[in-house]
This record gives sequence, C-alpha cells and structure tokens, in this order.
Amino acid sequence: MSKSMKWTGNTLEILDQTKLPLVKDYVICKDYRDVRDAIQGMKVRGAPAIGVSAAYGMVLAAYECKDKVDTRDEFLKCLDNAACYLISARPTAVNLEWAVRRMMDKAREIEDFAKIPSTLAELAEEIEQEDVDTCMKIGEHGAKLLPSRATVLTHCNAGALATAGYGTALGVVRAAIEEGKEIQVFAGETRPFLQGARLTAFELMEDNIPVTLITDNMAAYVMSQGLIDCVIVGADRIAANGDVANKIGTYGLAVLASEHDIPFYVAAPLSTFDFSIQSGKEIVIEERDEDEVATIFGQRIAPEGVRIINPAFDVTPHSYITAIITDCGVIHSPSTERLKGIAPV
Repeated sequence: MSKSMKWTGNTLEILDQTKLPLVKDYVICKDYRDVRDAIQGMKVRGAPAIGVSAAYGMVLAAYECKDKVDTRDEFLKCLDNAACYLISARPTAVNLEWAVRRMMDKAREIEDFAKIPSTLAELAEEIEQEDVDTCMKIGEHGAKLLPSRATVLTHCNAGALATAGYGTALGVVRAAIEEGKEIQVFAGETRPFLQGARLTAFELMEDNIPVTLITDNMAAYVMSQGLIDCVIVGADRIAANGDVANKIGTYGLAVLASEHDIPFYVAAPLSTFDFSIQSGKEIVIEERDEDEVATIFGQRIAPEGVRIINPAFDVTPHSYITAIITDCGVIHSPSTERLKGIAPV
C-alpha cells in the first residue's frame, strides 16, 4: 500500500500524485510554503491526506517561526500567518482548516514558545495515526453493508493515497476483502484530473484487488447492465443536513444510482463534517485552472480560446445518499435530525 507522505523529522516527503502511475516520485517539503504548494498543486490530495500534510506544514512553520522571533506573542502571530496561508491552498476540503486550527489551538496552550515546535510535531504524528485508525473503523463499519460478493463502483480516489493510509471508500473495500468477501471495483476515470484512472486503479492493482477502469460516461451503461451492486465515494465536506461535497461527477453518479435502485454510500471521517453550514448550498466550490480540462499530461486536447469552466467539486443532496459511513458508525438516510447526534456540543 503506497504511503501518501512520510515525515522525516525535519522535512515532509509527499508522494507526487500528479506523476502517478507513470513515475513514483516524492516531493521534499522543507517549509510550510512547499507544503502549501503541494496541496494547491494536487501533489497531495484527498481531504484526510490534505489535513495530515497541513498539520506537518504547521510543524515546519513552527520551527521557522521559533528561529525568527523573540517573544511568544510574535511567535503566535508568525504561526497564525502560516496557518492562514496553508488554509488558503484549497477552499472546499474541510479537513485542511480542521487540522490547521487544531494545531494552532495546541500552540496557544503552551506558555514556553520554544517548546511549541516539538509539541506540534507530536500532535501531527498523532493526527496521522488517528487518520489511519479512523479509516480502519470506517472500513469495519462499511464492510457490513456489502454482501458476500459485490461489485463496487467508486469515483475519484478515496483510498490510501487520499489519506494517511488504508482509505475511506477503498477502506470499506479492503475491510470487506479482509473479512473474506469477494469484492471487485469499477473505477470511473474521473475527468478532468483522472484520479480514478491514475490513482485508484494504480493502488488497487498494487494490492491485487480486482479493478476495472471505465470512462465517466460509461456509468449509466454498467448500472443498466446489472454490473454494479453499490456505489461508494469519499467526501471533502459534509453539511449539517447530510449534503456532501465530493469530486465533480459524484452528484451525477448519485442520480444514476437512484434511478437504478443501487445503494449510494459516502465514506468519511467525522472530521469531514462541517456543522457550521446548514446545507450544501453554503459550500464554497473550488474553481481550478482551465488547463486541467484543456490538456492531458501537458498535451492540449481542446481548441485554443474555447471557454472552459473547471469546478473541482459538486454537491450531492442528502436525499440521494443511502448512508454515510463514519468512524463512529453508519448513518442511514442522513438528514439534519439524524446528524444531530454526532454534532459537537
């Protein structure tokens, strides 16, 4: 199972997912600016992995701030500036801000600012391990939803590469296989960035999990042919009513699944829930560079000058979601009322 990142103690090595599957290369992040660039440039992606990498970015920022300032107040101001810069990398994935704010809150608790960097390093490692443990719990709960033999359709990449390890949607697949169930996966290619083709197919093949790659516009066909037993996707932000923001194209799959009476599951940790927003209408959708649509691996495929939009995510209304699989259990038919039980007090 490929690791999305490695912490060395003074640098963060990030597996460059823009080069997979052709090249397995690590980007060496020496400061928080490098981490921010890696997040913004999608060298690391997937809400949980973004959160973990940002936590380590805060560690690098803390060491840098410690060498620059003479007082605790100056240190916290320096660190807060770095926190804001990291958060600005991508607006939709809630785990990014969650992890950075958690690191910042810990820094404010410590009186001796010289001790903050090492304390934050311990917390970042804790956040990383928490993510692995959380994914395994999601997998354990989700595996119970799958029959002894099943074909799962997934979108984008919600596997080990999108997390600190194991995965959310693919964590469910892994857990079911570990229980002895016969599971195979259909992976949608996920235009425009091709995370399904480049990443999901790559990591499943690495783990010898049966996978079939389809183009995004084949989803309705394979459903109509009875080839799909359920859809499982990840999430980047979940509103208080259960509306889910995930990679662009997820909403369309949910509609198709509903039309074909196929269960549609979302697998995500509790840290992906944003109870400060009441519905998906309040989720900011990231607009990315048009070159991601106009080119593939640097080769232009669209006419020069054509108008392009490139929303990175869409929002699936909770009414299309059969259940949300979390580390604390399965929430069937999610709604504001059903989610109240997991909302922080």
